[in-house]
Amino acid sequence: MRIDAHQHFWTFDANEYGWIGEGMDVLRRDFGPRDLAPLLKSHGFDGCVAVQARQTPGETEHLLALAREHDLVRGVVGWVDLCAPDVADRLDALAGEEKLVGLRHVVQDEPDDRFVLRADFQRGIAALTGRGLVYDVLVYPRQLPHAIELVARFPEQPFVLDHVAKPPVKQRRVEPWSEHLHALARHPNATCKLSGLVTEADWAAWTPRDLFPYLDVALDAFGPERLMFGSDWPVCLLAASYARVVDAVAEWADDRLAPSEREALFGGNSARVYAM
Repeated sequence: MRIDAHQHFWTFDANEYGWIGEGMDVLRRDFGPRDLAPLLKSHGFDGCVAVQARQTPGETEHLLALAREHDLVRGVVGWVDLCAPDVADRLDALAGEEKLVGLRHVVQDEPDDRFVLRADFQRGIAALTGRGLVYDVLVYPRQLPHAIELVARFPEQPFVLDHVAKPPVKQRRVEPWSEHLHALARHPNATCKLSGLVTEADWAAWTPRDLFPYLDVALDAFGPERLMFGSDWPVCLLAASYARVVDAVAEWADDRLAPSEREALFGGNSARVYAM
């Protein structure tokens, strides 16, 4: 099974998606499963994981409704307020949603870099543990040390790092991001998505080889059994077409991974981690 492990759907509303700002006009329209379907088919993908792009309960409900209607949506990473006092009840209310495979909070936008270490957030992660849901970690490199501590505190909770923690591709810097990525990968409950790199590069001038040093670090840290491909469509359109994103990672993988490892990267690992 080939799975695109990270993409988004939305019905565009400037108030609902305030993060889509100036210079991002290509994203200021609706994107749904019918838009993604031909792209998946043209690259041999069987389905995708739809990831939240708003921090509202309605976002989770919207994505689950799309998943019920469209078989190509194999899993949903939604949003629940993990800091809420009644977080256990909120999670219980979603227990029957078979296609809900994980949750995510946009930690990268929190003003407190130590947000994931707050007592109320950690209470939410504790409630999540044992419920069969992954937690997707969305952070910038400066927040990685705190993410490492979070992952260490909950060894029974599976975590997936989104976008390789957004390394400074455009600036061509590797450290201290590489050191922190290796430290995170020492925890076996952490997996990493090879996604989102093109929008960390020079949107107008990047080449696949600009991404390779960062992909190499991720491979060295996590190994082929804990990496998964994600397009980050439609956000990737800021810098590249869907085809160009897939082709860039495929070119890298063809040179470094055995056929079985490539199959794992492009679907097997995500199917296992997200239990789809």
